[in-house]
Amino acid sequence: MNTKAAKDYLVQQTVEQAALEHVPLTDLETRMMYFTESDPASCDDPIALNDEFEQEYDTPDYEAKMSRLLRNAHKRLKQEDPEKLRQWNEAMRVLNKGDHYILVLWDAEPSSDHPVRDFLKPFGIGVLIAVGLAIAIFVSATYNIDFDRYRKYFPILLVLFVLLVSGAFPAIYRLLLMWFRRETKESKAPN
Repeated sequence: MNTKAAKDYLVQQTVEQAALEHVPLTDLETRMMYFTESDPASCDDPIALNDEFEQEYDTPDYEAKMSRLLRNAHKRLKQEDPEKLRQWNEAMRVLNKGDHYILVLWDAEPSSDHPVRDFLKPFGIGVLIAVGLAIAIFVSATYNIDFDRYRKYFPILLVLFVLLVSGAFPAIYRLLLMWFRRETKESKAPN
């Protein structure tokens, strides 16, 4: 399977999923799934395609929409057809060897259909951390535990706590994940 065939298969499954979910997909949205700057066989004129796309669409909304469709298509194939799932996995293996926008769409975190749930998740984690700190303070006061020797780590813990409560951890996690993937791709690349 080459990159064009891999993208054809993934795009076909995504279009089928969009039809099943009654989600409208334009021709431009579908063509944008082929975007890459490094493989002319699967994307003829990437600059023109990107310019056309940028004029008509909001990238974060598009990425969330396509990510949700890709994930739902994968889930459907997992439940319905092992052979199609095998083809999906093969297509992803082929594309992982290069730099393709469809991989960004696959890795993008789709927004929830419930914005309240999106807010409550980091808030709940913050509450759990606050409860944990309260329990630690209570236990240390009750059993007279001395934390003075750990005082030098408090600024680091405070920064981590602020990052967690502010919701910055998901963004930092994604950046570290992208950096790690780039590093592993570079180390696997033949010299």
